[in-house]
Amino acid sequence: MTTLDTDPTAADAEVVAERVFGIVNHGAICVLTSIGHELGLFETLASLPPATSDQIADAAGLDERYVREWLGGVVTARFVEYQPEDRSYRLAADHAPFLAGAGPDNLARLTRLVTLMGEVTPKVVERFRAGGGLSYDDYPHFHELMAAESAAVNDAALIDTILPLTGVTDRLGSGIAVADIGCGEGHAINLLAREFPRSSFVGYDFSEDALVAARAEAAAWGLTNARFETRDVATLPAEAEFDLVTAFDAIHDQAHPATVLRNIHRSLRPGGTFLMVDIQADSRLEGNLDLPWASFLYAISTLHCMSVSLGQGGDGLGTVWGVQIAERMIREAGFTDVVLHALEEDPFNAYFVARA
Repeated sequence: MTTLDTDPTAADAEVVAERVFGIVNHGAICVLTSIGHELGLFETLASLPPATSDQIADAAGLDERYVREWLGGVVTARFVEYQPEDRSYRLAADHAPFLAGAGPDNLARLTRLVTLMGEVTPKVVERFRAGGGLSYDDYPHFHELMAAESAAVNDAALIDTILPLTGVTDRLGSGIAVADIGCGEGHAINLLAREFPRSSFVGYDFSEDALVAARAEAAAWGLTNARFETRDVATLPAEAEFDLVTAFDAIHDQAHPATVLRNIHRSLRPGGTFLMVDIQADSRLEGNLDLPWASFLYAISTLHCMSVSLGQGGDGLGTVWGVQIAERMIREAGFTDVVLHALEEDPFNAYFVARA
């Protein structure tokens, strides 16, 4: 008779239990990281020499008791180093680039998306039972979070790395017409408008709140060649109006993405260029088994991207539509020349350049 200690099934069960419990613990670390990012605690730690919880709380303008308990969590997560002799804390040097700073390496921004998913989980659970989806109003901070994430990439790479993929940099310098579909808070458009004052730019989004931020940034930068319009891009009426159209992580969220892609094709002048940035994933589930962040993508789709599309009576394409379906849909919209690029600076996204 096999004993419990030597039963391979029991051994496997122990491994699985440890894995699941580890997921619970890492989930808690994710929440603590989100709090630290939102409150600027990692930035505070990065700016200080080894400091006590009182000094850290004072520098951050926060309550010391909460800061001290939070520090306990990030110390045991090995994000922060602790010296019991003088009760001082400092951000671990090897973790600092991934937890603080404005660059694309700061992954702490992503943890706020996880806590946002937690906020809407009860509503999505009901949609599992009843069908349909949520509205953008159910995600009050989503545009802000996505703007911060995309801004980090665009600040680092849009002008010098991403834009050259399109082959229109020289034409932008001379002056062409550009539109951004689903522009959110408009940072990409404003960066381009500042860099290329002879070109004209328009950003479309149906979130007026996001466009308030876009217009404010354009005004602060003194831009006269950028404007923003509240519009559902499924009803975009433009025809042969633009030389370049961009869409940054926006197409898969649309209620009817095929309609939007056809509208984009129609809006371009002959020979015009479409730059679509969207999720780097496989259209087949089995093709994503080794993608390190695949579960995150399916989760954000279930809790947001698919749901908001279904909430508009849409197709529910989802975040993980994958590069194969994306390319097929671009071609079906009328584009015949489609090239897929991958960038080391942005492993989460695929870059499609298509010609009208």
